[in-house]
Parts: sequence; C-alpha cells; structure tokens
Amino acid sequence: MNPGKKKGLGRGLSALFGDTTREEKKPATSQSNTAAISDLSRNPYQPRQNFKEEKLEELANSIRKNGIIQPIAVRLKKSEKGKYEIVAGERRWLAAQRAGLHEIPVTVLDLSDAESLEVAIVENIQRDDLNPVEEARGYKRLNDEFKYDHESISRLMSKSRSHISNTLRLLTLPKDVISMLEEGTLTSGQARPLIGISNASSIAEEIVSKNYSARKVEYLIRNKKNKTENKTIDSNILKAQEKIQRALGLKVSISNKKNNSGKVVIEYKDLEQFDLISNLLTKN
Repeated sequence: MNPGKKKGLGRGLSALFGDTTREEKKPATSQSNTAAISDLSRNPYQPRQNFKEEKLEELANSIRKNGIIQPIAVRLKKSEKGKYEIVAGERRWLAAQRAGLHEIPVTVLDLSDAESLEVAIVENIQRDDLNPVEEARGYKRLNDEFKYDHESISRLMSKSRSHISNTLRLLTLPKDVISMLEEGTLTSGQARPLIGISNASSIAEEIVSKNYSARKVEYLIRNKKNKTENKTIDSNILKAQEKIQRALGLKVSISNKKNNSGKVVIEYKDLEQFDLISNLLTKN
C-alpha cells in the first residue's frame, strides 16, 4: 500500500468525527444504516485494548437516556456476509450493549485494512487519548504491517516526526516499565529518559515511589550517567585531563583503552579557539 495516497482520508474523517469547523459531507464511499448489535464485531486493528469501566457506564447511562447520536463507523466483513467490523466507535458499541439496545445506527465505509487502522488510531487519539504504549503499538503496526515510514505516520497523524520516533522508542523499554506506562503510574515524559538505560526498571520504581517530575528524571539520569562515566576513568587519566584543560583553557576529554591506546579530544567554540589549538599543535 502506498502511504502517499492518504490525503483523501483525512477529509472523510473530519465528517466522520463531526468536525463542525469544515463544511464536509460524509465520504462518498459511505452509507448510513442500522444494524443489529450482534452483527458487529470489534476491529482487529483497534489499538486500544482497555476501556475504563466507569467511563463505559457513564456512556451507557447517556445512551439509555438519549440513544446513540453519532452512528458507529463500520465496514463489511470479508469472511461473513451481512456482518460488520467496527472501524470507529467500539466504546459506543460496548456501552450500547450495557444499555440494552438491540439495534444501533451505523455508517458503512469502504476502507482497506490500512485505512481501517488509520481511522481507529485517529479516532482514539482525537477523542480519548490512548495510553503511550497503545499509541506506540498503533504506529508500529502502521510501520510493520503497512510499510509506513515515520515521515508518513507523522503526516497522517499531524504530529511531529520526533514525536512518532520517541513514542515508538518507548516499546524498547523493559516489560515492567511498559506495564507502568499502560497503567498510568508512569508518564511518557518520565519514561523516555530511561530508554537504553541498563537499570531502567529500578529507576522507574524510584520515580514512581518518589513522584519525580519528568524534568527531575532527566536530571537524575544525567547525574547517574556522569557518575558511571567518572568511575570508569582511571584517576591518572583524570588528572592528566584536568592538567591539559588548565593549560589550554579549553574542555578536554581523554579516552583510554585497556591496551593504553586511545584518543584526546579538544573542544573549541569558535574559530579563534580553533586557531589557538592549531597554532599550539603546529608550533615548531
């Protein structure tokens, strides 16, 4: 599937989700109807796995009183004639069952698998935010199953490419840290600095128990990294490094390997400092 062909879907979605800022009609490939609740099944591409119990009950009470105002978006099931697969509105479908409805209004859409996943992700993010892990898994499916690159996902979701990349990287965290994200005990801002850290799980527990802010976590990780780096540097190397820094007035770092080979890095901030280093190194 070619990700570049996605421009028309967004306009259809604005009508589907009731965007009153645009004078859009329902997509040309849709039709309104009613369907038996039992003829509908959940979307296999639905990124949301858990629905909050209290929210479902609130919605069910509203449906008992007012009915379903906005039709549920569905598409025909390929495997079962006369049956439908929910594209967007699974929460309303579940609440309608609790409310005792037997038939509900639906809008039948002609969508591919990729478009069905797109609608499911967009509907959840626009209406009731996914937790960061569900969001990341939705993006991963677009990437793995439908060959969307990060740039294509960025355009589709109207989010920055860095947001897409950073959200996907959360899936590389240890399983227990991912569980904290899913449960909401850890935010993505608190978890992101833990990516690539060997003791991420223990630090995550410390973050939760002491209720550190995302900024505090970044500071904590930076300090732990600096301490680790300093412990691995030989004291004689550190002394030599400090001596050269004092002599040059510039930041110097020495990397020494076990066989005593390595490198000396001298940092400069402008051309004047570069000329100073150049003159010192080429002085006869």
